[in-house]
Amino acid sequence: MGHTYISILVHVVFSTRNRLPQIDSALAERLPAYLCGIARENGFKILGVGGVADHIHGLLSLPGSMPPSKAVQLLKGGSSKWIHQTFANQRLFAWQEGYGAFSVGISQVDDTLVYIANQADHHRQTTFQDEYRAFLTRHGITIDEHHVWG
Repeated sequence: MGHTYISILVHVVFSTRNRLPQIDSALAERLPAYLCGIARENGFKILGVGGVADHIHGLLSLPGSMPPSKAVQLLKGGSSKWIHQTFANQRLFAWQEGYGAFSVGISQVDDTLVYIANQADHHRQTTFQDEYRAFLTRHGITIDEHHVWG
Protein backbone atom coordinates (compact mmCIF):
# COMPACT_ATOMS: atom_id res chain seq x y z
CA MET A 1 0.00 0.00 0.00
CA GLY A 2 2.99 2.34 -0.41
CA HIS A 3 1.75 3.81 -3.68
CA THR A 4 0.07 7.18 -3.98
CA TYR A 5 -2.31 7.94 -6.80
CA ILE A 6 -3.49 11.46 -7.48
CA SER A 7 -5.81 12.96 -10.08
CA ILE A 8 -5.84 16.75 -10.09
CA LEU A 9 -7.63 18.23 -13.08
CA VAL A 10 -7.76 22.01 -13.37
CA HIS A 11 -9.38 24.22 -16.01
CA VAL A 12 -7.20 27.33 -16.25
CA VAL A 13 -8.04 30.58 -18.01
CA PHE A 14 -5.66 33.47 -18.58
CA SER A 15 -5.82 36.50 -20.81
CA THR A 16 -3.49 38.80 -22.65
CA ARG A 17 -2.56 42.00 -20.83
CA ASN A 18 -5.51 44.39 -20.86
CA ARG A 19 -7.33 41.70 -22.86
CA LEU A 20 -5.82 43.04 -26.08
CA PRO A 21 -6.41 40.80 -29.13
CA GLN A 22 -2.75 39.78 -29.43
CA ILE A 23 -3.17 36.11 -30.33
CA ASP A 24 -3.31 36.37 -34.11
CA SER A 25 -3.81 33.41 -36.45
CA ALA A 26 -0.07 32.69 -36.84
CA LEU A 27 0.42 32.58 -33.09
CA ALA A 28 -2.83 30.70 -32.45
CA GLU A 29 -1.69 27.97 -34.84
CA ARG A 30 1.54 27.28 -32.93
CA LEU A 31 0.79 28.28 -29.33
CA PRO A 32 -1.12 25.13 -28.23
CA ALA A 33 1.73 22.80 -29.18
CA TYR A 34 4.24 25.05 -27.47
CA LEU A 35 2.20 25.16 -24.27
CA CYS A 36 1.92 21.35 -24.35
CA GLY A 37 5.71 21.16 -24.69
CA ILE A 38 6.19 23.39 -21.64
CA ALA A 39 3.87 21.11 -19.68
CA ARG A 40 5.68 17.95 -20.79
CA GLU A 41 9.07 19.42 -19.88
CA ASN A 42 7.77 20.27 -16.41
CA GLY A 43 6.05 17.01 -15.54
CA PHE A 44 2.39 17.80 -16.14
CA LYS A 45 -0.05 17.40 -19.01
CA ILE A 46 -2.37 19.62 -20.98
CA LEU A 47 -5.36 17.52 -21.98
CA GLY A 48 -6.84 20.31 -24.11
CA VAL A 49 -5.97 23.89 -24.94
CA GLY A 50 -7.67 26.56 -27.00
CA GLY A 51 -8.74 30.13 -27.03
CA VAL A 52 -9.38 33.26 -28.98
CA ALA A 53 -7.48 36.49 -29.66
CA ASP A 54 -7.45 37.69 -26.05
CA HIS A 55 -7.35 34.60 -23.82
CA ILE A 56 -6.50 30.92 -23.46
CA HIS A 57 -8.23 27.97 -21.77
CA GLY A 58 -6.41 24.81 -20.80
CA LEU A 59 -7.37 21.61 -19.05
CA LEU A 60 -4.35 20.59 -16.98
CA SER A 61 -3.59 17.27 -15.32
CA LEU A 62 -1.21 18.07 -12.47
CA PRO A 63 0.94 15.86 -10.26
CA GLY A 64 0.33 16.22 -6.52
CA SER A 65 3.60 18.10 -6.15
CA MET A 66 2.62 20.95 -8.49
CA PRO A 67 0.18 23.66 -7.45
CA PRO A 68 -1.90 25.27 -10.22
CA SER A 69 -0.11 28.58 -9.59
CA LYS A 70 3.25 27.01 -10.53
CA ALA A 71 1.84 25.38 -13.66
CA VAL A 72 0.32 28.67 -14.85
CA GLN A 73 3.55 30.53 -14.06
CA LEU A 74 5.52 28.05 -16.18
CA LEU A 75 3.04 28.24 -19.06
CA LYS A 76 2.77 32.02 -19.12
CA GLY A 77 6.47 32.72 -18.55
CA GLY A 78 7.75 30.16 -21.02
CA SER A 79 5.27 31.03 -23.75
CA SER A 80 5.77 34.78 -23.37
CA LYS A 81 9.53 34.39 -23.81
CA TRP A 82 9.04 32.13 -26.84
CA ILE A 83 6.52 34.52 -28.41
CA HIS A 84 8.96 37.44 -28.09
CA GLN A 85 11.78 35.39 -29.62
CA THR A 86 9.76 33.77 -32.40
CA PHE A 87 7.28 36.39 -33.61
CA ALA A 88 8.86 39.70 -34.65
CA ASN A 89 5.48 41.46 -34.63
CA GLN A 90 4.78 40.37 -31.03
CA ARG A 91 7.50 42.27 -29.14
CA LEU A 92 4.82 43.91 -26.93
CA PHE A 93 3.01 40.66 -26.16
CA ALA A 94 2.22 40.04 -22.49
CA TRP A 95 -0.11 37.90 -20.43
CA GLN A 96 -2.35 39.47 -17.79
CA GLU A 97 -0.98 39.10 -14.27
CA GLY A 98 -3.79 36.96 -12.85
CA TYR A 99 -5.58 33.82 -13.96
CA GLY A 100 -8.51 31.60 -13.11
CA ALA A 101 -8.15 27.98 -12.01
CA PHE A 102 -11.22 25.81 -11.57
CA SER A 103 -11.40 22.22 -10.39
CA VAL A 104 -12.80 19.66 -12.81
CA GLY A 105 -14.15 16.25 -11.87
CA ILE A 106 -13.37 13.25 -14.05
CA SER A 107 -17.02 13.14 -15.20
CA GLN A 108 -16.63 16.72 -16.53
CA VAL A 109 -13.54 16.10 -18.67
CA ASP A 110 -15.31 15.48 -21.98
CA ASP A 111 -17.62 18.50 -21.63
CA THR A 112 -14.66 20.69 -20.61
CA LEU A 113 -12.63 19.59 -23.63
CA VAL A 114 -15.55 20.34 -25.96
CA TYR A 115 -15.97 23.74 -24.33
CA ILE A 116 -12.27 24.54 -24.80
CA ALA A 117 -12.28 23.35 -28.42
CA ASN A 118 -15.31 25.52 -29.25
CA GLN A 119 -14.00 28.84 -27.94
CA ALA A 120 -14.34 30.68 -31.26
CA ASP A 121 -18.02 29.73 -31.56
CA HIS A 122 -18.66 30.45 -27.89
CA HIS A 123 -17.23 33.97 -28.13
CA ARG A 124 -19.42 34.92 -31.04
CA GLN A 125 -22.20 35.03 -28.43
CA THR A 126 -20.52 36.12 -25.19
CA THR A 127 -17.65 38.34 -24.08
CA PHE A 128 -14.63 37.15 -22.14
CA GLN A 129 -15.79 39.26 -19.18
CA ASP A 130 -19.22 37.60 -19.10
CA GLU A 131 -17.66 34.16 -19.50
CA TYR A 132 -15.19 34.78 -16.68
CA ARG A 133 -17.89 36.19 -14.38
CA ALA A 134 -19.95 33.05 -15.01
CA PHE A 135 -16.98 30.80 -14.08
CA LEU A 136 -16.38 32.73 -10.87
CA THR A 137 -20.05 32.68 -9.92
CA ARG A 138 -20.47 28.96 -10.73
CA HIS A 139 -17.51 28.17 -8.48
CA GLY A 140 -18.76 30.33 -5.60
CA ILE A 141 -15.99 32.91 -5.90
CA THR A 142 -16.81 36.45 -4.83
CA ILE A 143 -16.04 38.84 -7.67
CA ASP A 144 -13.96 41.91 -6.92
CA GLU A 145 -14.76 43.93 -10.03
CA HIS A 146 -11.76 46.23 -9.56
CA HIS A 147 -9.24 43.38 -9.44
CA VAL A 148 -10.92 41.36 -12.16
CA TRP A 149 -11.33 44.21 -14.66
CA GLY A 150 -9.37 47.18 -13.27
